[in-house]
Amino acid sequence: MTDSSAGGFRDGEPVERDSDESESRRPLPADLARRFFDACPVSAVLIDATGEIVHATDRAAETLGLAHEDLVGRPYDPSEWGLYYDDGTPVPVDDHPVTRVFETGEPVVGFEHWIERTDGGERWFSSNAAPLFDEDGTVEYVAIAFEDVTALKRGEKRLTSDHVRLLEFRADESAVPPSLRVEDEPTWIDIDSVVSLPDGTTVQYMGTADLTASDFVTATEEVPHYLDARLLSSVDGYNRIEAHSESETVAHVFSALGGRPREIVIASDEVRFRGELPGDVDHRQAGDEIRRFHPDAELVAETLVYSPQLLSDIVADALTDRQLAALDAAYFSGYFATPRTSTGDELADRFGVTRQTFNQHLRKAEQTVFQHLFEKSGAEGH
Repeated sequence: MTDSSAGGFRDGEPVERDSDESESRRPLPADLARRFFDACPVSAVLIDATGEIVHATDRAAETLGLAHEDLVGRPYDPSEWGLYYDDGTPVPVDDHPVTRVFETGEPVVGFEHWIERTDGGERWFSSNAAPLFDEDGTVEYVAIAFEDVTALKRGEKRLTSDHVRLLEFRADESAVPPSLRVEDEPTWIDIDSVVSLPDGTTVQYMGTADLTASDFVTATEEVPHYLDARLLSSVDGYNRIEAHSESETVAHVFSALGGRPREIVIASDEVRFRGELPGDVDHRQAGDEIRRFHPDAELVAETLVYSPQLLSDIVADALTDRQLAALDAAYFSGYFATPRTSTGDELADRFGVTRQTFNQHLRKAEQTVFQHLFEKSGAEGH
């Protein structure tokens, strides 16, 4: 039971605080609202009746891909922000949450849309907008809080999409260095994985039975964007290498779009790049990116095949980017093989961390994989 002098409820009835205690309570600082807004760990902006963004949290600027000083003071012109519905249809200006709140004085909650950021990236948001009234009851400001739900939306699409899109692009023979060009039988190079490293470089794991081990390493090192390459294994004429690239590659295009590269086929007059994308990803996105490397590249084959990957998708979503990269690199570099073709020190060096730090990422990744494999519904073990 609550004492009446403390305020609260007693026997289900409200009890007023003692007046002396209420008067002795410390008044809230006048600048508390602004301090709270500045410290708020969510994406939020404040727009005045003239349409100017008068305040924004640091998180909002980061989420929108803008510098804080470029966001605050910027006019909110609905026609410039490019809001889109799920199907890609532009959201009419009259339906923008800010426009609706200024016109109706009613809050808008849970409005989902995606925007194209200034850096070209597409992000999904769930936005909530509410009015702030002046003394006359006129909407003076609109406060907007929004959350980046891109990962959730992608997860939803993966869970509802049980197909992958197999793509094949063709470019001319100049897409590979002279040492890889052939005159008769084509050369097939399998792409096992592409791993992004913390410093912005990538590591690519590849294999072939059509080149000797030394020729494979030498030819790869002649490709301008590769920094180095090393032989991982040579078994029954099949050679696997690890190639370190200072920049993105064609193979990385598929990985960046949520898919994976499969192989490169080098013929006498052309080069074919094959890979797969999630079934809900438009092939034109891959084509646009590949043509950054090879302007003449064209799509020559596309097949949609049934390929459910529920467990791998769940595990990938549960891992951090660093954990997934560590596990990916360890597996494809032969760290788990017997005998090992890569050591913990070599992998740690690739990631620019100590062996202890790399092992921590790897152990956490392994624990997550085993948890989802052995625990019911991926629940935490007890």
